[in-house]
Amino acid sequence: MEDKFDCIIVGGGIAGLSAAMTLARGNARFLLIERGEFCGAKNVSGGVLWGSDLARLVPEYWKEDAGFERFVSHRRLTFMDEQSAFSVDFKSNHFAETPYTGVTVLRAVFDAWFAGKVQEAIDQSEHPDESFIATDILVEEVVMEDGRVVGIRAGEETFLADCVIIAEGVNNLLTRQVGLEKPYVASDHVAVGVKEVLKLDQNVLEDRFQLSGRSGLTNEFVGACSEGVEGGGFLYTNQDSISLGLVLGMNDLRDKQKTPYDVLNTFKEHPVVADMIRGSETVEYSAHVVSTGDIKGMPAEIFGDGVMIAGEAAHLLLNAGKAIQGMDYAMRSGILAAETALEASKADDHSSSMLSNYRKALESSYVLQDMRSFQDAVHLLHREEMFSTIPNLVCDFGRQFFTIDSEPTMKASAMMRASIKRHASYWDLVKLGLKGAKAL
Repeated sequence: MEDKFDCIIVGGGIAGLSAAMTLARGNARFLLIERGEFCGAKNVSGGVLWGSDLARLVPEYWKEDAGFERFVSHRRLTFMDEQSAFSVDFKSNHFAETPYTGVTVLRAVFDAWFAGKVQEAIDQSEHPDESFIATDILVEEVVMEDGRVVGIRAGEETFLADCVIIAEGVNNLLTRQVGLEKPYVASDHVAVGVKEVLKLDQNVLEDRFQLSGRSGLTNEFVGACSEGVEGGGFLYTNQDSISLGLVLGMNDLRDKQKTPYDVLNTFKEHPVVADMIRGSETVEYSAHVVSTGDIKGMPAEIFGDGVMIAGEAAHLLLNAGKAIQGMDYAMRSGILAAETALEASKADDHSSSMLSNYRKALESSYVLQDMRSFQDAVHLLHREEMFSTIPNLVCDFGRQFFTIDSEPTMKASAMMRASIKRHASYWDLVKLGLKGAKAL
């Protein structure tokens, strides 16, 4: 069977669905292909979707019960040693204003809901019978003619299109096939994300984390959570569950001969985390490869003749210490790729020269601007001091500062000097501080 579309999208994750929504509203004829039984079926990631693009694609989404879990009203960064935790905590009513700037999501739920919204947009478009979301189909090959992408092959069937948007995720085999990615991604540009979803009575969850209505908490962890492995931990509240996990450097896991699930189990046993998840039941466990946010890990280019690469297939992700941003980058890149495809259809030109407008749009957006601006912060977070020396020093100081006994009390400055002497040197901290100031 052969068919011709204005655009084919490979991948029904956030990047692909955002592209599809944009194409549907632009009255394009398109095919979105997802290998899972439904959009979200194969997606084990989740966490926080930051930014306002969701409100752009689904206006007033917050008035619906489905889709997202909670809006983020409470943010916490926790430094951990083996027995203690010192947190920087921020909560504000301004987070409750709509459109929300961050919502927690479970991807199997969110992606399926989002796909339903795309189908509604298709039904309202000028081509409701010529655009499709096709699931449970594996794209085996990108079809090329004379160096130009002209469609895809799935099994015995070939589908043709003026352009293809590849949104296949971090395991970007098709991106490599079309020559935009090296055969192998350097292992220091990827990490292992491991996560459990822990079921908890909703009333208990809201009382434990001081939540009301749909408000929610995000908590990032650095230090003992990773057992000395490069990386950090996270906890996000859903409606009646907790997402708890780690992102761990693949190289460091190998070098230290540790397994992700063992590190996760130790993290769960930390006294602070154990109190947070007490009484919960593990209902989901998942592990997957994620990008580290190093811009050097991006493909050589994200467009070519008849093709564009969106989302984590292009390694668009940033963790500069404030938040892990990946889903919002996927959403914005999907929108921009689809807008470029619509411009190309209008000009009847799907050449590399025309599709380079996608790269230009991405460079002008917050996505690549932030990735470039905060590369020093990305590299700083991967320094060993950030997941060993600094958390240990901070917790050491906290133990002294908050302990009251029947002895003379040192000044806080003396406590800090004592902590520095035990864990670092002034010169090392000065150098690290200067790097931090430059990075942020």
